[in-house]
Amino acid sequence: MQILDFEKLNKNEQELALKRPAISANAQVKTIVEDIVEDIKTNGDEALKQMALKFDKAKINSIKLSDKELENLAEQVEDELKQAIKIAYDNIYKFHKAQESKTIEVQTFEGVTCKVITRAIENVGLYIPGGLAPLFSTALMLAIPAKIAKCKFIALASPPPLHPAIAYVARLCGVDEVYQMGGAGAIAALAYGTQSVKKVDKIFGPGNAFVTEAKKQVNNHGVAIDMQAGPSEVLVLADEYANAKFIASDLLSQAEHGTDSQAILVCTDEKLAKEVDSEVALQLEKLSRKEIATKSLEHSKIILAKDIKHAISISNDYAPEHLIIHTQNPSSLLEDIMHAGSVFLGEYSPESMGDYASGTNHVLPTYGFARSYSSLGLADFMKRMSVQELSKEGFKKLGPIVEVLAAAEGLDGHKNAVSLRLESLK
Repeated sequence: MQILDFEKLNKNEQELALKRPAISANAQVKTIVEDIVEDIKTNGDEALKQMALKFDKAKINSIKLSDKELENLAEQVEDELKQAIKIAYDNIYKFHKAQESKTIEVQTFEGVTCKVITRAIENVGLYIPGGLAPLFSTALMLAIPAKIAKCKFIALASPPPLHPAIAYVARLCGVDEVYQMGGAGAIAALAYGTQSVKKVDKIFGPGNAFVTEAKKQVNNHGVAIDMQAGPSEVLVLADEYANAKFIASDLLSQAEHGTDSQAILVCTDEKLAKEVDSEVALQLEKLSRKEIATKSLEHSKIILAKDIKHAISISNDYAPEHLIIHTQNPSSLLEDIMHAGSVFLGEYSPESMGDYASGTNHVLPTYGFARSYSSLGLADFMKRMSVQELSKEGFKKLGPIVEVLAAAEGLDGHKNAVSLRLESLK
C-alpha cells in the first residue's frame, strides 16, 4: 500500500490522497438503466424473466416465490448457520427495538397542544444483492427494522437463483413476499409494479452502479429510497501501540468487498505504517477473494499524521462509512468524531462484528455522505406527523397574533380563516 506523509503534501495532493474511486454511474450506465426501467414499465414480468436469463443466466417460470419454494430453500441451510443467523437476529432486533420513539406532546401556548406521532411506511421493498456474495446479512439488517416498525407489506427481491440463506432469513423475519429478480430491473419493478410484483412506497438496500442509478431514477419520480450508496469503505485510526496484524485484517476485510472499495489507515507512527503494509501483503495471499482485494488496494492508502488530533481531522474530512479506532483509549476520542457512518472502538471491535451480529445496522452512508446522512435505523421505516389542537380559549388568545402575522405576509385568506372564527366567538 502507498504510504503518504500528510503534512508533506500540498493542498491538492491532500485532496487527491482522500479521493474516492470514481462511481461508475456514467452516461452509458444512465442510458442503460433508463431503457431497463422503460422495459419493466412496458413489459412487466416478461421483461424480468428476460433479464434473469440475460444477466443472471437463470431461466425462471415465475417472479414471486411460493411459500413452499421458500420453505424448501430454507431447509437447505445447515443447522450451524441457522443458529448463527438466529443469534445475529436477536442482537439486531434488540438494538432496533430500543429505537422505538414515543409520542411527543407539548403545550406551546395556553390552550394550544402540539404533538409528533409516527406511522410506519406501509409498503417497503428490500433489495438484497446476490452477485459477488449472497448478502443474507443485509436481509436481516433491512427486514428486522421493517417488521419492528410494523410496515404493512414487506417485499424482498434478490437475483435468481435465490440463495437458501436469504430464503431462511426472509421466513425468519416474516417477509410477506419474495421475488427472484435482480439489478436495475428489480428496482424498477418495486417502484412501478408488475403483474407479480406489488408497487412499494420506499426501496431499501445496496447494489452495484446499475442498482444505484436505478434507485436515483425512481427517486426522481416520487419513489422514496434509503440512500444513494457508493462503493464501500473503511478508515482506521491508529496510534503507535496498535496491533499491525489486526489493522491489516480490518483493511483487507473491506478490500474484499469489491474492486472499487477503499481502505485507508491514518496512523501516527511510521514504524507501524510499514508493519501494516507488510502484514497486508502476507494476509492478502491467503484470501479467497485475493484478486478483488488486490485491485481495491490499488486505490487504498496509509496516511501518516503528526498526532492523533491531526489523524481525527483527516478522518472527519474523509467522513468514512466505517471508522475503526485502534488507540490506547478509543472511547475518549469519540467526542471529536464528527462524521462517520458507524464507529468501532478498540482492537476487539472489527467491522465484521457490525456487518453481521453486534446489533448495529450495516447499511451506511458512503462516499462522504456520512457528513449529512445517518446509518440505517428504525426511523427510516417510519414517518412523522405533526398534530395540533386548540381549545376555544386557546384559539381566542392566539388568533389575534396569527391575524397580525398573516396580514404582514399579505395572505388575506389565512387571516380571514382566523378572523371569521374570532367574530363567531364574540
